[in-house]
Amino acid sequence: MAKQEIDRENLQPLTEIDRVIHEPARLLLVATLSVVESADFLFLMNQTKLTRGNLSSHLSKLEAAGYVEIKKEFVEKIPRTLLRLTEEGRNAFLEYRQKMQQVLDSF
Repeated sequence: MAKQEIDRENLQPLTEIDRVIHEPARLLLVATLSVVESADFLFLMNQTKLTRGNLSSHLSKLEAAGYVEIKKEFVEKIPRTLLRLTEEGRNAFLEYRQKMQQVLDSF
């Protein structure tokens, strides 16, 4: 096989990756949420260094994809937003990692 064909074959999994997760800020969010049961909005904001608006926008996209569950509540009259990966989100992140690892291992 020619080198050009091998490279194309090695990169094939990249054409199948989840574009929702692949965006850097969302990848950071999903990776962070994958290691905790749940997290509140301020924790994620501090961990990711995203602004409130940017974080909210990316979380909305992850929620629309079914990857994140957002729960709003009050704790002693103070609003709190809790976030967690759904089962679908955990599976999507696992699949994303496997495809990326497959590409990295092929070189």
